Amino acid sequence: MILTHSRPGAPRLAAVATTVTVLVATSLYGASGAAAADDPSVPPGTEATASAPVELDGNDPDLKLPDGATLAEPKVLDIKQVVEEQSGDERREDTNTEVTFALQAEVLFGKNSAKLSAQAKARIGTIAEEIKKQNATKIRVFGFTDNLGSSAHGDVLSRKRANAVHTILDQELNDPNVTYEVRGYGEQYPIADNSTEAGRKKNRRVEITFPRTEK
Repeated sequence: MILTHSRPGAPRLAAVATTVTVLVATSLYGASGAAAADDPSVPPGTEATASAPVELDGNDPDLKLPDGATLAEPKVLDIKQVVEEQSGDERREDTNTEVTFALQAEVLFGKNSAKLSAQAKARIGTIAEEIKKQNATKIRVFGFTDNLGSSAHGDVLSRKRANAVHTILDQELNDPNVTYEVRGYGEQYPIADNSTEAGRKKNRRVEITFPRTEK
């Protein structure tokens, strides 16, 4: 469904989870980033030692590019920062290109309900202010559930909840230049383990995503 609209400043979030930067320097070598929240500051096996580094033979053919090969242009891949409230009720993800707010369903709705509370509407309003700040004109509103109950029920409920959040954003932004993509994914795309209640709680959510356009 494509509709059109934009919203307020986000509340203070408590815990910064992860920032990852990856550089790809050549067409021959690649690197991949990993979450560093609980990892040691120095990867195992790379600790400083008193011994001299291994000498390299500059004439070693294995260190040379094959004939006709050239280095690729350096690239800086996407940076992701995740900030989550200590309660886990809200999660914000920032990348170079977009911002995503994930709001737990319990914060927005009653059990098996798609009716927003007054407090939930106010919270959505603060996200609308952030959307205005970023001058975003394309917004995705996606609903998700846990894997309890039937898949069909989860699909319907997640869509109704996404529609409810979209309605408030539309009212807050009141901008005909804004377009929306609104979907309900049910139990698809979990972000936590559905075998525990803590995980299922995280999976019951509505995500609001929009481009980062602020200079």
